[in-house]
Amino acid sequence: MATTKKTVAKKVEPQLTKELVTTMYMEYVLEHGQRPNSVFKFCKEHNIEEGAFYNFFGSFQGIRESIWVSFFDNTINVLHKNPAYSTYPNREKMLSFFYTFFEVLTANRSYVLYALHEQKDTLKSLGQLRDLRLKVRDYAGELIEEANDEKSSRLTKNPVSIFSEGAWLQTLFLLKYWMDDNSARFEKTDVAIEKSVNAIFDVFNTTPLESILDFGKFLFKENFSRSK
Repeated sequence: MATTKKTVAKKVEPQLTKELVTTMYMEYVLEHGQRPNSVFKFCKEHNIEEGAFYNFFGSFQGIRESIWVSFFDNTINVLHKNPAYSTYPNREKMLSFFYTFFEVLTANRSYVLYALHEQKDTLKSLGQLRDLRLKVRDYAGELIEEANDEKSSRLTKNPVSIFSEGAWLQTLFLLKYWMDDNSARFEKTDVAIEKSVNAIFDVFNTTPLESILDFGKFLFKENFSRSK
């Protein structure tokens, strides 16, 4: 009687990628409430070669910085999937950017809150945002240059470096506001985005008073209500 050999299907391990290592790291810190003690232990726990880890990142800090860049890149990808985006005026492009960026952050809120509260030293926590800062500055700078091209007088053109840095400070403000926002669907953050973008672009158009006062009243009202 002929016998047949029983074949056991081998488990196919997913191919290691930068995105997979990033997901492993994010899940680890959320489950353990702290960073892995070492790259060696992290790789051993996930059954990957330590050398393979270094193909993508030089350290855990590299992962942390890369995560924020991926949030930005995902935002830009979503924006460009909308054919109408390229036809938006710059004010609408900036609004769309912030709305979408904070939707991406909301989808990853648990990690974002952990990452920014991990260290008591605020400056150390913000260190992971340095590559994001460059991305935001470049994005805002392109919008400013487009606006400048439409202005005939050099006197009315806006300095790109100053206003692109202003866009980064605006991002930090909105990030802090969103972190503290307890409203349903983070509706207050949406209001803050709209008012802050309108204020910034009214500065671009040299008619800032009404919009800045409106934004200032909004901030005062929110800060006052939270202090009660």
